[in-house]
This record gives sequence, C-alpha cells and structure tokens, in this order.
Amino acid sequence: MKKSTKVLLVIIGVCLIVLIILQIFFSGQTAEPVNAEVQTTAGTAGGNLIKDDSYVWPELTVDLLDINPYSRPGTALSAVNNIVIHYVANPGSSAKANRDYFNGLATSHLTSASAHMVVGLEGEIVQCIPLNEVAYASNDRNNDTIAIEVCHPEADGKFTPTTYDTLTNLCAWLCLRYGLPADALIRHYDVTGKNCPKYYVEHEDAWEQLKSDVAAKMQNYPKQNAPVG
Repeated sequence: MKKSTKVLLVIIGVCLIVLIILQIFFSGQTAEPVNAEVQTTAGTAGGNLIKDDSYVWPELTVDLLDINPYSRPGTALSAVNNIVIHYVANPGSSAKANRDYFNGLATSHLTSASAHMVVGLEGEIVQCIPLNEVAYASNDRNNDTIAIEVCHPEADGKFTPTTYDTLTNLCAWLCLRYGLPADALIRHYDVTGKNCPKYYVEHEDAWEQLKSDVAAKMQNYPKQNAPVG
C-alpha cells in the first residue's frame, strides 16, 4: 500500500473518531424550553416582570406541564396586570388531577387549556406553568395575566375554608410580588362573561369579601429573612 494511501486512511479514521465524539457530546445536551424557570429572572424572555421578590414564597409543588401547543406554548408573558381566578367546574377533583388533565391535552388535543397554579381541596398548590409564561386560561388576557384554577367539593363552586385560605394567601403574595392592588384580582367572568368562578359570580358579596381578605393579608404578609453577613 502506498504511503499516501495510508496517510489518507489515517486522516479519514481520525475524522470519524472526532465525529463520533462530537455526536456523543451533543446527544447529552438537552435544549431548555423558553422561560423554564419557576420564577421570572432578569435575562429570560419576557424580561423581569417582578416588582418585589422579598416576600416569602407560599408552599407549593412545582409540576410543570410539558411544552406543547395545547396547554403550555412556552410563550413569554408581556406583563402581569391582573390575577384571574377560575373554578375547575369538576366537583371533587384534586389539584393534581386537574394538572394532569392539562398535561394530557398535549396528546388528546381536546381543547387548549391550562393555568399557572391550581389550588386543591386540601389547600395544596400545584404550579403548572412558570410565572413568566402564558397559560391558556383567560382568552384575550392570556398575555398579561396569571391564572389560578381553584378546586371545589360541590357543583355550586364554593371553595372550602382551607382552599379559600390558601387562595387568599397566594393572591396576596402574587399582588405584592408584582406590585398590584387587591382590586387587580379579577374573575374569568370579568374577561368573557363566563359563569366562572361560579359561586363568586353568583354571589357578588362573596367576591368582594374575597378581595377584602386578600387586601388584609397583604398588610401583614411576611418577608423573607434578610441575608446574614
């Protein structure tokens, strides 16, 4: 075999080895979805929407939906101007069950729906969408609102005391975090006229009381401990 042929074969062999190494390296890298962070941070798409992040985070379970066109498009919020309250309209269902329903829309294609948070019957909170991404919940207000779905035991849509307490705490925190007054809380009804959240549309006094309770909690909401040293 000629010397030039041997050199050529060696070069080809080296190139193949380099290609294999590169393929192994890049196959281990996964692309991060836009705004995958649970909380908005400067530098992510959509910018830094937070006005004050010094308040104690509520206890919650982060169980983000998969990126998909039906429930989590991965689109950045343009702003946070309101917090929209919904009811799940499925009496007795849990926060986890509603989260899983939203995630399942990626394959069922039944509709487009989701929410940033779901508050459950036992006061649990499940986060489904990062707070700097769009959720499919509030129609033409999806781009500038955070949506909360709330579970309820009966068809009338009234929240249990435990669920109500968690919801008002969560709303107080969100309002403080984004520099909003309690009056920035709105219902799905206020966006589209839909009877949602049912009990708090049909009982206007209960809705006004909910906003008043949120405003009261905002007055004494705890801040995080100052860093030591």
